[in-house]
Amino acid sequence: MLEDRSCLVSRDYPRTCEREGNWTCMNYRLEKLDVQQGKRPLENDEEDPVVTKLPKQSDTQERRSAMALTLGSGSMVPANESNDQRHAGGDNSDSSSLIHAIGRDNSISCLIHCSRSDYGAIASLNSSFRSLVRSGELYRLRRQNGVVEHWVYFSCQLLEWEAFDPSRRRWMRLPTMNPNECFVFSDKESLAVGTELLVFGKEVLSHVIYRYSLLTNTWTSGMRMNAPRCLFGSASLGEIAILAGGCDSQGKILNSAELYNSEMGTWTTLPSMNKPRKMCSAVFMDGKFYVIGGIGGSESKLLTCGEEYDLETRAWTEIPNMSPVRTGAAREVETPATSEAPPLVAVVNNELYAADYADMEVRKYNKANRAWFTVGRLPERAGSMNGWGLAFRACGDKLIVIGGPRAVGEGFIEVNSWAPSEGPPQWNLLGRKQSGSFVYNCAVMGC
Repeated sequence: MLEDRSCLVSRDYPRTCEREGNWTCMNYRLEKLDVQQGKRPLENDEEDPVVTKLPKQSDTQERRSAMALTLGSGSMVPANESNDQRHAGGDNSDSSSLIHAIGRDNSISCLIHCSRSDYGAIASLNSSFRSLVRSGELYRLRRQNGVVEHWVYFSCQLLEWEAFDPSRRRWMRLPTMNPNECFVFSDKESLAVGTELLVFGKEVLSHVIYRYSLLTNTWTSGMRMNAPRCLFGSASLGEIAILAGGCDSQGKILNSAELYNSEMGTWTTLPSMNKPRKMCSAVFMDGKFYVIGGIGGSESKLLTCGEEYDLETRAWTEIPNMSPVRTGAAREVETPATSEAPPLVAVVNNELYAADYADMEVRKYNKANRAWFTVGRLPERAGSMNGWGLAFRACGDKLIVIGGPRAVGEGFIEVNSWAPSEGPPQWNLLGRKQSGSFVYNCAVMGC
């Protein structure tokens, strides 16, 4: 099994794992694994028509590829220890060293450069690999070494979530949520932080948070923040996230904020913002947290200002005119503030961008002049209803737009990407699938 003294490097995720020392990482032959068959907890969706078809694989290769799509180890693990020994090869006397020939430290150095798509298959090798993957240690080390893959998580059905891998252009289904009826019809926000996807909503008498774990491929509930809220702004940076503003269970608009640490599972109350606001947006930029726009004041008017939170000084600073100003067609029709989506903003390479859904334009924020200017067009088929149903997110060094044309009983969801470093917007269609619904929630997990 470990012939050629090779170590684990994904051929689909071409990163080097060279370090100072006398050893070299070579390709580990995962196709030799006798992967267990059976239904996956996280399934491939129908084949995307945009993706170029690959040559026909052998049955073993197909089974390996299927397992590689599993987000976490989930249930895709050997049934007993004898299977562990069979997967690990003839000598399993020291499985704690992972790849015995090169030792544990060097094994992990190689593993962190594998694609996270392969971690399900890696977890099936033996109990030591399985424990390593499910503990989250690999993801912590990936962050420390700057190894990040971004996957897009979105929901077009009330209890159904899907994942999209932009690199391999694969659609995958998460397990179905199982909340009560009240949660189904409540307003929901979503946030990806660390290796978790959090979905916020309301049950009969209180707010509730459902948490999806990448490590176990399961949903759980029961988490509580210090000041439960909805309609807030949020953003994540590695294993931490900040939530600010929103409404409490009585509808009062809040100016409070909290920091969530996904590694510790803790909520910490932060100093309050200068202004209460709901239906706002938030981003991290230049190592600071920003809340942008929203609705506030006694008359519930749109706010054009933003607020900057410095994590070191723990102080908020108000920034005028930071919310993208509506222009053109958006100014011709007066609509209630609550009918419009929160500002569609995203940060790539510490630059702030916004999607103007009314004029179908992409705008960029000039931090020096504190002004917005147009840089190009949105994808032509990115439809929305006053901004609702259109996802505009940062995905690594690219901006992505998820949306599509709607028709009665049918429609499409499209994923388009653009790298701002390459010049004016030229959108690349990554994937398309049939969908009769808008995008209700969307989050990007980078780990």
